[in-house]
Amino acid sequence: MPRAALLSIHARVEGTHASTWEDPSLVQTWGPRHDVFVVALRDLAIFTLGILPDDGSSRRRAEELAARLHAFVGGARTSPGEAGRALGVHPGSFRYAAPTGTVLIRWDGARRPAVWTVPPPAVDPVDARLELARRYLHIYGSTTPETFARWAGLHPRHGVAAFQALGRSLTPVRTPIGEGWILSRDEPALRTEPGPGAPARLLPSGDAFLLAQGADRELLVPDADRRRELWTPRVWPGGLLVDGEIAGLWRRADAAMTIQPWRPLSGGERDAVAAEAAALPLPGVQGRIVVRWDN
Repeated sequence: MPRAALLSIHARVEGTHASTWEDPSLVQTWGPRHDVFVVALRDLAIFTLGILPDDGSSRRRAEELAARLHAFVGGARTSPGEAGRALGVHPGSFRYAAPTGTVLIRWDGARRPAVWTVPPPAVDPVDARLELARRYLHIYGSTTPETFARWAGLHPRHGVAAFQALGRSLTPVRTPIGEGWILSRDEPALRTEPGPGAPARLLPSGDAFLLAQGADRELLVPDADRRRELWTPRVWPGGLLVDGEIAGLWRRADAAMTIQPWRPLSGGERDAVAAEAAALPLPGVQGRIVVRWDN
């Protein structure tokens, strides 16, 4: 969701404010797994064409629906409901046209989204798929082609084909959870001792740091009971980072934030968490954030 994207940016970029997610350098679309993504405008092709089906009925459906939507809106903004009624399709269907790179949305997480079309990116879908794989390897490596495909919402064979095409730009590695691949150019950084983590960060549900899958989750959260608390079958809570490690959960209702630490926090650590909560650029929240400790 856009507000989650805003908090993800805040966790990484100084000077983030409540309207940062609306900056013209950013756009919203349905990206991998047809979830709403906020991405850099210059990277739109990577996160859309990179997941475009290679051929067959799924690709035809995407291209035909995008063309029909463009013929209806002509670049103007409308609601998915209005466009769906006019074209005789379910309003949720337009997410399947987004991999063409021509469908954008604006959604603030509260009201219904607006949808419109833009010219197709001048990028070969194959090149976009390979760059999407590189981005995934850079953030989540070491990893496997099957895990990449699952994250991107692709058939496993497409993940395998992408890794094969990247060829010698990849390096095989062995990790505590099995064998995988990294970008060869990332090896020096991975061998470097990490610097100190931020005193505290409040990562929203769906943050890239929390999107680990399968055995990768065991590296982030070794305790199985804690993993079930963080990665629930329904809506995930946010993740509390203290000195770069996941140290608990958080949830918010308007200006009231409940924090559930998984270990005793020192007075300094609690002060850092409270300061981070107060600094969150939350649009529409009246008054100061009030932190409540659930422990």
